[in-house]
Amino acid sequence: MDVDQQEACSETKSAMHTWRYRHHFTYKADQGKNIIVQCNLCLPRVNLLSTSKTSTSNLKKHLDRTHLGCEARPDAKRGRKKEELNGEESRHCQLKKLKQEIISKCMTQAKTDDLIYNFIVEDCQSFYVLEQPGFRKLIAGLTEGLKSMDRVTLFTKVDQGFSRMREELMAKLSNIQYVCTTADVWTASSRSFLGMTCHWIDPASLERKSAAVGFARLQGRITHDSIAGRIHDIHVAYNIESKVQTTVTDNGSPFVSLFKEFSVDSQESDDDVGFYENVGGVLEGEPEQDMLLFLPSIQRCASHTLELIVTEDFWQAVSQGPMCQLHYSTMAKVYALWSKCHQLQVGMEAAEEIGKMALVVPAVIRWNVEYCAMQKMVSLSERELTELSARLEVPRMQPEEMAFLKEYVSVFHPLAFALELFQAEQKCYLGLVIPTILSLKNKLNEQKGGANYFSDVIAAIVSAIDLRFLELFASTEAKIATATTPQFRLWWMAASERDEMCTLLATEVSQMDPAIFTVPTTSRNTSTIESEDDFFSYGPVKPAIQIEQRGVLDEIHKYIEGKGKSLECLQDFPRVKQLFLKYNTTLPSTAPVQRLFSQKGNLVTSQRNLLTDDYFERIQLLRYNSNVCTSLITE
Repeated sequence: MDVDQQEACSETKSAMHTWRYRHHFTYKADQGKNIIVQCNLCLPRVNLLSTSKTSTSNLKKHLDRTHLGCEARPDAKRGRKKEELNGEESRHCQLKKLKQEIISKCMTQAKTDDLIYNFIVEDCQSFYVLEQPGFRKLIAGLTEGLKSMDRVTLFTKVDQGFSRMREELMAKLSNIQYVCTTADVWTASSRSFLGMTCHWIDPASLERKSAAVGFARLQGRITHDSIAGRIHDIHVAYNIESKVQTTVTDNGSPFVSLFKEFSVDSQESDDDVGFYENVGGVLEGEPEQDMLLFLPSIQRCASHTLELIVTEDFWQAVSQGPMCQLHYSTMAKVYALWSKCHQLQVGMEAAEEIGKMALVVPAVIRWNVEYCAMQKMVSLSERELTELSARLEVPRMQPEEMAFLKEYVSVFHPLAFALELFQAEQKCYLGLVIPTILSLKNKLNEQKGGANYFSDVIAAIVSAIDLRFLELFASTEAKIATATTPQFRLWWMAASERDEMCTLLATEVSQMDPAIFTVPTTSRNTSTIESEDDFFSYGPVKPAIQIEQRGVLDEIHKYIEGKGKSLECLQDFPRVKQLFLKYNTTLPSTAPVQRLFSQKGNLVTSQRNLLTDDYFERIQLLRYNSNVCTSLITE
């Protein structure tokens, strides 16, 4: 019998009972303090071995000398358990070592620093977060021992990133002939900032590109001189002062009067007076800091103009009309419903339960946001709206008020659509404004006859559109921008005005590119033929300028007669394309600079107070320009 059988029939306990190689031996007899066993591996030769009851060293030596490599028993009890534990610990150490090797190859200290840098910049985090013990433990735990960089290293990386961004952006702008900027002033937490963005069109792909160029802190008393100086300094810093076609701002009187005072046109009209004043200043030894300060022409924000029409002019028309009481009662109930949904989670849950949708509640004071919220409310049935009003304990809307609200949403849908067009950035050009306003007026007039409540209001809004956009419709730049947009060409103009517009386009081409008047060089044979044609002439010779003008007019007429609406067709008309680049680089809205201010966490977070004005500006510019500057992208 083997050793296991011996355990059952013998009371004698020995070291063989827990030995992992015991299955290779068979128990034979006791011999005092020793036992006699037979080696099963030596069969058929009988080989009896003697070993101590408390030790198996003799048997192990026999296995090592004679049967090297024999396997341990798989079902060993205590010995097997200890062996499994040792094996698991060994495998665990190997996996841990392999994991550390993989992490060390994939996650380096430089890559960890780049990820922390992106985290600080993208979320506008405080630099002091790097000093927090919890953040350091987090980085050390995720990277298997790598360290978080300190604030000094972060300052260095921000400075280097800002320098790379500025150099790359200046390199891009150096190859661009026409740019447009937007400017706005924003105040939050008792601090005022001037934000500026720059926009241009890629000549090859005709795609619009955008970048932020300024987020400067305005300290002290904000005056025309201080704002004009900052705008001029930003233009000079990026070498675009001579390339800026227009600067788009809102319609507020501060910006309008500012550009009226410092624009190039106003300075040229006052050359005589300024000359004598400057001479007097020089003679008295006073420094003339404003002599070189000039700003480009201003382009008023079209979306802001529509906002003014739908707020100021609309409210004035409603308050003076017969629907004043109905309008106020309807809007009071609408705002009461919004207030309950905004303040109480129960209200929003009730709206989702009854209407089977998330009810939009306007969180910002903008008409287009308010209009979208009204659209959601009108989509509810009368029964659902009544049930929601009862659930939230707000006054129930009467049938006439509901009809009034539905007509409001239907009548002013074109106006909301026009606002969305103007606030776009990639596919919005100055040439879009005139056709959009003309279409808006036509659609409002079409609904005027069938309106029950807003007939007089529509007439007032159309008159307000004519008044507020009068300067735009008289602008030659806006007309050229519209004419060079393939989607519109001259279809929006009266037939009697199109020939005059073609002549204007030809004149603009001749002024912006004088090289087109030069006669192109030809081969020797061609020169001989041309000289013979000149010799056998039967009238006055046409100047080369007239020949070139005829070519320009031919190109313009072919463009006007074309049917393509995409920008790709401009590649076939190089002169028209140049006009498009010059006049459609201008944006019709200040939406990009407003997005710069409204980026998540930039002006209203507490972390901003821990950043200096210089580094806060650098962080904002790095965030905004991460899409246009490839050097800011880290793997």
